[in-house]
Amino acid sequence: MQDWDQFLLRFTKWQDAMGTRLFPATLAYLQEPYDDRPMLDKLHRLEQLGLLSSVADWQCVRAIRNHFAHDYPEDDALKAAYLNDAVAAVQTLSNIFDRFRPIIAKAMSA
Repeated sequence: MQDWDQFLLRFTKWQDAMGTRLFPATLAYLQEPYDDRPMLDKLHRLEQLGLLSSVADWQCVRAIRNHFAHDYPEDDALKAAYLNDAVAAVQTLSNIFDRFRPIIAKAMSA
């Protein structure tokens, strides 16, 4: 059980870090004036820039993360379903992060 707890902790931290740090930092680096805009506007701009395949994908990952941050189901089958969703969403997070890699590399070499 401890391994799954660690997985869930890392999954939620990864998703949070991307949404709260990577996305805003990328928009700032690209000199996009989105600092004071709602998150949904930022997501749509990242999609337009080709950094998100779709806003819906991100919202799905966010919803999965929220299951663990806000929901505490008693039903073991529901817990297992949420966990399976999170495991499947790792690939989505990885794919999203891969789209940001060239910008990260460019920013770090500047």
